[in-house]
Amino acid sequence: MYEILILILIFVDQSSKFYITHNFSLGASEPVIDGFFNLTRVHNYGAAFGLFQGRQYIFAVIAFVTVVIGIIYIHRVRSKVAKIAVSLLVSGAIGNLVDRIRLGFVVDFLDFHGIWKYIFNLADVFVVVGAILLCIYVAVDEKRKG
Repeated sequence: MYEILILILIFVDQSSKFYITHNFSLGASEPVIDGFFNLTRVHNYGAAFGLFQGRQYIFAVIAFVTVVIGIIYIHRVRSKVAKIAVSLLVSGAIGNLVDRIRLGFVVDFLDFHGIWKYIFNLADVFVVVGAILLCIYVAVDEKRKG
């Protein structure tokens, strides 16, 4: 079941990037909510939110390891929250890994220019939300055990 969630999230991520690459030229920006949120096409040669530019091979290896460990973890843990969190992490890692392998960079386009200086994509959102959810799960689980 969680593998299906992962596939759906990868499809959503890749579909959004397909739309952007076929409807926006590099650097083009279109306001969605004027003064707050734009769709802006950029190519990210770094990690999430444009950090650590130019180290594609390192990120590809990290993503691959994340996927393998994540899939194993999903099959071993009982908590649905943990499974969803790891599914988000894995789908985000695969979504950006597909871009790195296919394009040599990651397509970013979510631009909240009023509050955030980084442009990112749905896979980045999946990774961040998954990581936060997993941290909450671990903290609550530790508190229950303690």
